[in-house]
Formats: sequence, structure tokens, C-alpha cells
Amino acid sequence: MQIVLATSNKGKVKEISEFFGEFVIPYTDIIDAFDIEEHGDTFGANALIKAKAVYEKLPKNSIVIADDSGISVPMLGGEPGIYSARYAGVYASDKDNLNKLISELKKADVKKTSAFYTAAIALVCLEGEFVVHGWMHGDVIDETRGNGGFGYDPMFIPEGYEQTLGELPKDIKSDFSHRTKALKQMMPIIEMIKRGRI
Repeated sequence: MQIVLATSNKGKVKEISEFFGEFVIPYTDIIDAFDIEEHGDTFGANALIKAKAVYEKLPKNSIVIADDSGISVPMLGGEPGIYSARYAGVYASDKDNLNKLISELKKADVKKTSAFYTAAIALVCLEGEFVVHGWMHGDVIDETRGNGGFGYDPMFIPEGYEQTLGELPKDIKSDFSHRTKALKQMMPIIEMIKRGRI
């Protein structure tokens, strides 16, 4: 069984491929990349929009999964939330978004405050549509530390640690990340689809 990822984000492709194994491929290996308007108001809604958009362009026996994820800072009213990937603008880079969040913390004169990552994973196939979530809690700081991970990782310290995700070894993050937790919840659904029980 082959699972198609509705993303061309290299960081996400790598993480999700490592979790599932060799049978996971990005949709851009099959069809040309195209723009998908994420007009949902939750991570789950946006993940489903992406999965459905790709599924509609593939043979109906395809299984497509999509991820929508981001970081939320309660002290900033939940920002950047669903706008995490475009916090500093539509064509912003990871570094631009990271710098904007640091700038917002500095503006508020906050060096460290609680935050959490959310990952929503949507699956679309002939049998139906499914959405699961995972969370990772911790703190954000007003500086970057470490070069590992991607996105906001160099400024995020997970609960129970003193180092940022940019400093921690990759295998530690993969054990408890928001995406790992969501993917673990998706596994039983994939197993049932494989066995024809849905």
C-alpha cells in the first residue's frame, strides 16, 4: 500500500517518511505541484483541505495524508497558530517567521513564555475522511539556539527539557513531537484500511 503526502515541505516529507517507511511519497513525485488555498479556521480543517485537493487529482484507490501544523503562544493571543507558515507574509521563509515571533516577544518584553505545537493529520481515501491531532507543550524564548529541526524549533524548549528543539538530538524530538503523536493515532486507521475493515 502506498501513501501519498499532500505536501512538498521537505521537513515534513522527511519526518513523515521516517515514521511510515518507504511506501510514503510526496505528491509532487506523481503530479505537478499546485497551489492549495488553505481557508480553514483550524489546523484540522486545513489538513483536510490539502488532503482532499490532492486526492481529487489522483486515482480513486489512492490514500492521501496531509499535515497542518504550527505553534501557538497563548500570551500573544494564540499567534501565530494556523498562520505559522506565513506569519511574516505569504512568501515568508522559516527564518522570517521565526524572527517575527522573536520580535513579537521582544516587543512584549517577554524572554520566555508557554507555547505549544499542534499537528493535525488528515487522511482521505475511498473509504472516507479522517482527522487526528497531536500536541507538544513547552516554552518559547526570545532568541534562537541550535541549528537542528526546522520552523520554530530553535526557539522552542519542550516540557521537561532545558534545550531547544534546535539543540536536542533529532531522535529525542521524534519520540514525543506533536507530529509523532498525531501519526501514532493515524496508524490504527491505516491498519484498518489495509485490512478492509472500514
